[in-house]
Amino acid sequence: MIMTPPSPCCPARPLHPSSGPVPARAAPRPLIGPDDPPPATVLNPGGAAAMVLVCDHAHRTIPRALGSLGLSEEQLRRHIAYDIGAADVTRHLAERFDAPAVLAGYSRLVIDPNRALEDPTAVPVVSDDVVIPGNRALDAEDVRRRVDAFFTPYQATVAATVAAKREQGVVPAFVSVHSFTPEMRGVARPWHVGVLWDGDPRIAVPLIERLRADGRWCVGDNEPYSGRGTLGGTVETHATPAGLPNVLLEIRQDLIATPQGAAEWADVIGDALDAVLAADPDIFTVRVYPREARE
Repeated sequence: MIMTPPSPCCPARPLHPSSGPVPARAAPRPLIGPDDPPPATVLNPGGAAAMVLVCDHAHRTIPRALGSLGLSEEQLRRHIAYDIGAADVTRHLAERFDAPAVLAGYSRLVIDPNRALEDPTAVPVVSDDVVIPGNRALDAEDVRRRVDAFFTPYQATVAATVAAKREQGVVPAFVSVHSFTPEMRGVARPWHVGVLWDGDPRIAVPLIERLRADGRWCVGDNEPYSGRGTLGGTVETHATPAGLPNVLLEIRQDLIATPQGAAEWADVIGDALDAVLAADPDIFTVRVYPREARE
């Protein structure tokens, strides 16, 4: 069939007539709905201890607006979604020391609060060889919305918790609690606990010595990860530049995956940390240490 062009007396009609307004794009659905948890929770906010605990990877929660990010329930129970057992250990330590603790409310797969925003793993597309379908086609606006909804409120809560201590004239010890897998890519990790630190030795070095002196534990000094020269993490954001005494703890996940294990390891960490903090009152002073070079 031959199509003839419209004659001058019958011009073609435009697809979107100019006589009416173009419909506006609907506003995006809020990422955190009324039935979702907050981006951060503070346990024991009035705690009197000269300490602030943080748990960046406390939960595996995905907000309803993001579904499951295309992952199965089994995948969301793995270490790729959160630090197994770390939240329970943090709760026990907050109670033992009467210290405030800030727990992130959402999975690290939504956005990782312990990363610089420029880091490509801040919103991971792949984690431990698992593709995250819900993160594969994000544009800059999608990422910005996650930053505004999850990352910034968590960091602001940590900052406010530290500021509350400083306003009381207290220099708090900043303790970050994480957990790690018993093996990675087929390689066994022998450490029961790792102590990560950079230039500030005030807590880390005597804590390593105390834990090793127990005789039961394989204690990693900057293992299975290194704290040397790291950028953009919660410790580097809130403790290092402010000169707060700090340490990041990594506990092996199989040891704290049950409530009983988490309670036992909170006692192990708590006993050693208690002794370290009691032994040297000068720990609770502002002192900025030079950063070590990246390894």
